[in-house]
Amino acid sequence: MGTTMRPFLCALLYLTFATFAAAADPLKFGLVAEITGPASEAGIYTVNGAKLAVEDINKAGGVLGRQVELQIEDSQGTNPGAVLAFTKLFSRKEAPVIVGPIRSTQIQAASPSIAKAGIPVMIGGTDPSLTRVNNRWLFRCRPNDLYSSKVIAEFGVKDLKLKKWAIVHSTDAFGNGGMNALKEELKKFGIEPVLVQGFTNNTVDFTPVVLSIKRDSPEVIATYIPFSGDQGIFAKQLQQLGVRTAWIGSPTTVSETAMKLAGSALHGSYAVTDFNAGANDIARAYARKYRERYGIDADNYSAWTYDAVSLLALAINKAKSTEPEAVRAALAGIRGHVGTEGAYNFDETGEGVRGYNVVRNENGKVTFIKRVDFPAD
Repeated sequence: MGTTMRPFLCALLYLTFATFAAAADPLKFGLVAEITGPASEAGIYTVNGAKLAVEDINKAGGVLGRQVELQIEDSQGTNPGAVLAFTKLFSRKEAPVIVGPIRSTQIQAASPSIAKAGIPVMIGGTDPSLTRVNNRWLFRCRPNDLYSSKVIAEFGVKDLKLKKWAIVHSTDAFGNGGMNALKEELKKFGIEPVLVQGFTNNTVDFTPVVLSIKRDSPEVIATYIPFSGDQGIFAKQLQQLGVRTAWIGSPTTVSETAMKLAGSALHGSYAVTDFNAGANDIARAYARKYRERYGIDADNYSAWTYDAVSLLALAINKAKSTEPEAVRAALAGIRGHVGTEGAYNFDETGEGVRGYNVVRNENGKVTFIKRVDFPAD
C-alpha cells in the first residue's frame, strides 16, 4: 500500500468508528417533572410513566437504532422552576424532544422560551389557550378542557338531571380555563351557576368556599382543581361541614394521591378523566403493566407521559431524523395511533386526542361509566 493512501484510510477508519460510536450513544429525551415541591407525589407518577415507556421502547430496539435515556429536570412545582428546567435542557442541546409539565400555568410561563428554542415539546396541560398562542412547537398529549367541560355539563344535565350548579376552580390557567369553558357549556342548557368560586393553589383552608356552597345549596358542585392536595383538603372540609352535594370533577378528583388524602370524603363523586383502565385494551394493558412494575395503580399523571414518550419515539422513527422540523412534521402527521389516553389524530395546532371518560368513585375504587369522544374540528 502506498504511503500516500495511509492517511486517507486512517481518516476513513476513524470516521467509521466515530459514526458507530455516535449511533451507540443513548438518545436523550428531556422531561420536566415535579420532583420536589407540593406536588412531588404527582411527579413520581409522571416519571414512572415516562420510564415505563422508555423501557418498552428500548426493549423493542430503541429509536433510530439507539437506546433512549431520560434527561430529567425538576420544575419544583412552580412557574419559575419550570422555566428554569426548560432553560437547562435547552442549554445542554442534547435532547431533541422534551416532555413538558402537566400544569397549564407552567407551560404558559415557559411557552416563549419553547418557541424560541424551536424543539418539539409534548404537554399535559389542558387549558385550551395553550395551543392557540402561535407556538407551533407545542403538542398536547391530553384532551383539552373544551372537551372536559362538554362532558361534565352533558353528563350532569342529561344523565344526572341536575340543574342547580356551583363551580369551584383554581385561579390559575387551568382552573380559569376550565371554569370559563364550563360556564359556556352550561349556558347551552339555559343554566347559570348559582355560585362560581375561585381559590389560589395550595390553599389550606376552604371553609369560606364550603360555607358559600352551604348557603347557595346547589344540586351539584363542578370542580377544576389541579393539585391533589387541594382536592383532598376541599373534600374533607365539605364532609366535615356536612355538605353532601353531588360532585363532578376534573381528572384530579380520581388521582391516586387525591383519593388517598380524601378517603371517604370523595366516595360517590363523579369525574371526567383522560385515563381510565376500562377505556380500551391499551389502557388496560398499561394499567396491568404499571402495577406489576411499581406495585401501585396508574392514574392520568403517569399515563399521559407514557403516551408522550411513545409518540415522540414514533415520530422520530417515522422522520428517520432528530431534526426539529422533521420531527414536528412527523408528529403533526400521526393519525389513528391508540394510546392509553385514546386515539391520537394530531392537527396543525398540536391537538392530539379528543375524548374523556366518565367515572365514579365507588368506596375508593374508580369505576368506568362511559367514554365520550369528539371528532376533530
